[in-house]
Amino acid sequence: MQFIGIIPARYASTRFPGKPLALIGGKPMIQRVYEQARKALDRVVVATDDERILNCVHAFGGEAVMTRSDHRCGTDRCLEAFLNLRLDDLRLDDLRLDDWVIINIQGDEPFIQPEQIRALQACFPTEIATLVKPFTEEDGLTALENPNSPKVVFSEKTHNALLFSRSVIPYLRGIPREDWLKQHKHYKHIGMYAYRADILRRITQLPPSEAELNESLEQLRWLENGYQIRVAMTDVQTIGIDTPEDLVAANEFAAKLKMEN
Repeated sequence: MQFIGIIPARYASTRFPGKPLALIGGKPMIQRVYEQARKALDRVVVATDDERILNCVHAFGGEAVMTRSDHRCGTDRCLEAFLNLRLDDLRLDDLRLDDWVIINIQGDEPFIQPEQIRALQACFPTEIATLVKPFTEEDGLTALENPNSPKVVFSEKTHNALLFSRSVIPYLRGIPREDWLKQHKHYKHIGMYAYRADILRRITQLPPSEAELNESLEQLRWLENGYQIRVAMTDVQTIGIDTPEDLVAANEFAAKLKMEN
């Protein structure tokens, strides 16, 4: 199979406008993400709807394509970018879409590690793959119960996801909440996906499901429609950046890692 990384990056953000261009250790965030992804993939493309991001990527020597501004999510933007590349220079019209895997790399994860991308690659052949990370006792109950940190339950036998939720899953009946992390291993969902190209095209055509709308988690739509999501394990701590306050923490983390320009 052939792999390509696509980083969806839009300028408009309710909580943090212009986020992809914010500086992390002296470099734009989108450049940090791009350079980390290139350590694992031969080809990485930024998919954006804003010329400022496009120009930034071109300025540091990266590859970027323009996409529409009305996409519901990064998944849809990834598909448009891939299809544009097919038409322009990949020349895939005579090749099978299921020969290709698109890895959707979040544009606000500047500390993503190449081994995490390789873990997704190792899941194939499958339909969709994603990453999970165990919660630890050091994370604490507050982290476990944070609704901005989706949880996942998966089959130990097949490593296919069974359910995602913003609530704590599984609920440990009869066990005090403060003991949950001692009694059971819960898993945090890391929002990086890899899709076989033909599957990506199908799932973007599905209408939103009730569970998806309730939880605001698009992967529930895929599960409800019978698609398999294989999970790969990571122990690497990453820092997603959603707000300007997160940027401060990210720069402190970068300083500890001694990121250089």
